[in-house]
Amino acid sequence: MARTFKLTPSGDSRKAHFTIPYAEVLNEQQYAAVTAGSGPHLIVAGAGTGKTRTLVYRVAYLVESGVPPENILLLTFTRRAAREMLMRASDLLDGRCSRVAGGTFHSFCLGILRRYAPVIGFPNGFSILDATDAADVLDVLRTDRGFHRTEKRFPKKNTLQAMFSSVWNRGTPLRDLLEADYPQFIDFEDALRTLAHDYEVYKRRHGLMDYDDLLRRTIELFENHNNIRTSVAAGLRQVLVDEYQDTNAMQARLVRFFASIHNNVTAVGDDAQSIYRFRGADFRNIFDFPKHFPGTEVLKLEHNYRSTQPILDLANHVLSKAHRKYDKELFSEEKDGERPAIVAATDEQEEAAFVAQMMLHLREEGMPLDEMAVLFRSSYNSFELEVELGRRGIPFVKYGGLKLSEAAHVKDVAAYLRVAENVWDAVAWNRVLRLLPGVGPKTAADVIEIVTAQSDDALSDATAQSFPPRIRESAGRLFRLFKTLTADGLHLGRQLEAILDHYDPILEKKHADDFPKRRQDLDHLAGMASAYANRADFLAALALDPIELTALDAEATDDDERPVVLSTIHSAKGLEFDAVFLIRALEGVLPSAYALKDADELDEELRLLYVALTRARTQLFISYPIIQHRRFSGDYLADPSRFIADIPETILEPLQLLRESPSPPELGPHDPG
Repeated sequence: MARTFKLTPSGDSRKAHFTIPYAEVLNEQQYAAVTAGSGPHLIVAGAGTGKTRTLVYRVAYLVESGVPPENILLLTFTRRAAREMLMRASDLLDGRCSRVAGGTFHSFCLGILRRYAPVIGFPNGFSILDATDAADVLDVLRTDRGFHRTEKRFPKKNTLQAMFSSVWNRGTPLRDLLEADYPQFIDFEDALRTLAHDYEVYKRRHGLMDYDDLLRRTIELFENHNNIRTSVAAGLRQVLVDEYQDTNAMQARLVRFFASIHNNVTAVGDDAQSIYRFRGADFRNIFDFPKHFPGTEVLKLEHNYRSTQPILDLANHVLSKAHRKYDKELFSEEKDGERPAIVAATDEQEEAAFVAQMMLHLREEGMPLDEMAVLFRSSYNSFELEVELGRRGIPFVKYGGLKLSEAAHVKDVAAYLRVAENVWDAVAWNRVLRLLPGVGPKTAADVIEIVTAQSDDALSDATAQSFPPRIRESAGRLFRLFKTLTADGLHLGRQLEAILDHYDPILEKKHADDFPKRRQDLDHLAGMASAYANRADFLAALALDPIELTALDAEATDDDERPVVLSTIHSAKGLEFDAVFLIRALEGVLPSAYALKDADELDEELRLLYVALTRARTQLFISYPIIQHRRFSGDYLADPSRFIADIPETILEPLQLLRESPSPPELGPHDPG
């Protein structure tokens, strides 16, 4: 009679001697996830539930269970995250955990390709192109094909790099990508396919791989050489993956290859925090995990250690509206706390004044400024607030986009105003002159010398006629603009309108790949200008002191406070603060107007809101302006985001702003009537 036996790839924990008291240091859900046996496991970890802690203890548990650390693979999205997890695991257990294979998908695939690259036609010593290098190669190939001379403008090199990267990362056909994200280039579909083919040939001929190739070529290797796939996978008895909701199509496929022999894979992630679709992340991966790994045990982490229960009640309520989700209910031991507040401000300026005043109020109560954050959907949403914070002397640092005064197109527009305000401003002159066709540094310097040599009317027609002949026509248009800007009594808002009319064709040519977004910034800028009496005040507001801090852990000087954080929601994921202000919670902003016709994109916008809410520990304020300004159409009534429109007052408390001129707005009791 044949004997039977059971494989225990994760070691025989019945015989293992555990030095870590797992049951004592972990909550019940964490303990179940950490000590799960062999087979596939999906750990759905809600915000603030100790995901990293669980992964660290899982690594230690597997090593203590008898799995050789060299046969454990921990995949993360940054090398720093892998190093920190393995260091923490080593601190818990011993030096064995440092021998675990940990790193990013790209770094692990690079190690594989260094061994097997010749099998797929590349040298072992192939070079790796970063995004800039890849764009430069594409630019050379674009020029070789003559695509730079097409009658209709062909995509620039950085756009080409981003476009081809998206095709591979998302697994999206080129035609679909063009229709969705680059409709202005749809006529170049055949040319783009030709260029993509040239790019592949060039890389192979010169022994080059770009960042995406590290994943693509590993998949190619495994698909065409089963013996290599078997050899690699056989050495990976346990595969652990962090932030699984952020994986793209290629990464999810690689996980299946890595776990194809032992079928022991633990994926940790939160479907409710899948917000990076624009980078290629595929939210479907976390939902399809049980299908790709039959017999998956789904475990949940719901005990939140970050936020008070009133904040979690709001987050749970918002998430319940998602069309597709793993059901979970975040809970906290901190049952008391203030309800999140919803604040309807009259306009953007009042919203900014409220946020700034509340910050000062919280600071007086003992909350440090760096424990406060303002979150928003898009970078331009914070422009009014930046001005208000600068006016009140509240230091801030901004993430997820340029500050208002640093954006190239805003600096261009401001330069026209600066010349009108100070005709001898050589820096501003250089900027506006370089926007003229055919004007380089030398010509700009010559013209500036002519202008600044004038003792009286530097903006006269005679000055324009003294410019080099080839630029007189365009210079004439520029001088006519300055005549308009300096006319007596012209309101600042009308000055901005004149500048934007002049600048719009320049914007479209200079920033052809993304001018619609930049135009939206400038329309917003025009709306801001309407609140200022004159050019000088507006330019002073724009000239905010530059923020030198580039990381949250940057040190303040002895005399300065650490700054308030301003951040897009995307850039704030993984962070937490005592108080969070979510501004511009408007329909068309959050959710974005571009997402309203697609259920999946609308769900991602809702998840974005969920991420913003769950950054707060104790205080949460959501605000929106009732009146918005739009170029040409003027003021209009805006609607609050559909995600917050009908939330009961028992969950989200309305607060009313009372303005006592000329003081900033003050909080008062809500009057239902």
